[in-house]
Amino acid sequence: MPYRKFGKNDVLINTMKTHPKSEFFIYSGNIFYNNRTFHPGKFRTAPNNVYMTPPGYVNLYEYNIDRVSGSNNLIYPYLVKDGSRATFFITSSATRDDTMDTYDAAEYGDLFIGSYPQYASIKREYITSPSGSCNGQTKASCGHNMSYWSLKNTLNHYGALSPHYLVKSDLDGGWNKDTQTLNLIHIPSIFYGSKIRPGTVSLKWYLTGSLIGELRDTKENGELIQVSGSYSASAETNIGKVAGVVLYDEGFILLTGSWPMSTKNVRLDNRYPSLAQYPRWRYWGFGARDGMTWNDSDSSGSLSASFGLNFEGINRTEVMTMYTHAPRGEVNYSNNPTFLKYNQRAMAFTSSHVYEENKERLIKNTVSSSFTGYDEKFKRQVYINKVGVYDENKNLIGIATLADPVLKEEAEQLTFKIKLDI
Repeated sequence: MPYRKFGKNDVLINTMKTHPKSEFFIYSGNIFYNNRTFHPGKFRTAPNNVYMTPPGYVNLYEYNIDRVSGSNNLIYPYLVKDGSRATFFITSSATRDDTMDTYDAAEYGDLFIGSYPQYASIKREYITSPSGSCNGQTKASCGHNMSYWSLKNTLNHYGALSPHYLVKSDLDGGWNKDTQTLNLIHIPSIFYGSKIRPGTVSLKWYLTGSLIGELRDTKENGELIQVSGSYSASAETNIGKVAGVVLYDEGFILLTGSWPMSTKNVRLDNRYPSLAQYPRWRYWGFGARDGMTWNDSDSSGSLSASFGLNFEGINRTEVMTMYTHAPRGEVNYSNNPTFLKYNQRAMAFTSSHVYEENKERLIKNTVSSSFTGYDEKFKRQVYINKVGVYDENKNLIGIATLADPVLKEEAEQLTFKIKLDI
């Protein structure tokens, strides 16, 4: 097996930039992601989902696709309890499972066992009291909403992009987000990569199937501006109003728009579950994992409302490209036993002091002929089906396997292009 060293122009590292698209539709307490619904499989039959997640969720790395315990058992992560005295931190409130020792290992050598799949989806957090008084109380009894409180400094930091990020401002009559009713949309990074692409965010509100308003970040500075919707409670139009902001790097959408968008009342405020309200942007996304119950008892029920969210992400992947060369007159030998003629002696002589290989062994002629019963003249040629990549100490660190073996004749020069995401 020949070894060749990479030249200075044989290894290239580039950054591939992609823009994954995400589309969410929220209706009746369900979230639908990229128009996916339940997909039954061979083992997970209807109404179970082959992805082992509800609609609207993404299965991280797509572990345990179409698996059922007892048929094709689930895979799971585990750690072995050893003597390193390292702390295994668990954020789950689950208790010990005696059948799998889930979060407890009594003796050295026992296993800590977790579960797959890990999955994520968007989430709406309706905040009626963003800030309160702690007075030295614990986090559990403090009056602050911790999601909003953790974003306050970030909001003020982005005030250089737009004043609508600021927690407090005198613009357009003034506001104070500490006391406003807020609608915070959580978007896990698995949906967008490194950041949400500016200029691609769109939020739509449908009422009885008709579009009553849309927000877009048309200025690409985080401002969510209403671009459609004809209703206005006063003579002024709602078109051009800023209803919230997008935190592109952090994956949050903060909605504050409080103007009515329709004359039809809908029950979308958990503070007044029996009172119908005009649709407002701060109620957008009702039912998206927010713990609120949909109401369809009458024409003002929340089932008349549905919501859409579209955006693109920015994902950068480092790609290593390696060019491996099989020069003319080289790479013409194989370690495959079938490379030599069958039934030849491997050794010429062997004893307790001498081991001599048979230097008269012949290479099998693999040159094909177009005529039956006729052998073509012998030519050195091999079929290359794998390329190994080694480090400076000749440790094998990777193998590239070709889809089909490639014929390499002695007079030919071949170059193989290997790409690896890092």
